[in-house]
Amino acid sequence: QVQLLESGGGLVQAGGSLRLSCASSGRTSSSYAMGWFRQAPGKEREFVAAIRWSDGNTFYGDSVKGRFTISRDNAKHTAYLQMNSLKPEDTAVYSCAATYNPTTAQAAPVSWNYSFWGQGTQVTVSS
Repeated sequence: QVQLLESGGGLVQAGGSLRLSCASSGRTSSSYAMGWFRQAPGKEREFVAAIRWSDGNTFYGDSVKGRFTISRDNAKHTAYLQMNSLKPEDTAVYSCAATYNPTTAQAAPVSWNYSFWGQGTQVTVSS
């Protein structure tokens, strides 16, 4: 069983930055990947970003490309989401997810590809 613990959410003004962290208790095998999803009130869950542990390949949702960056620290078993140029529409609960399934560009945005989920952290961007 993999446990994921997110941190780093909070309140920020539009145009500001935040960095989310997701610490994993799981072993990082060659097929391991971690991702971030978000869900705003009344909206469906949306894919934000994912990173494949073996080669560091990254995948992004269209709405965050160029503004958000996902990265990993192998030694700390931790994934990070650096969020810059934040907009009010980025306001949501951000959840970390992990999988041992093969992660491709097609699979990364699909929530059911991920077997393990964190509790989520609130990000609020004020205008």
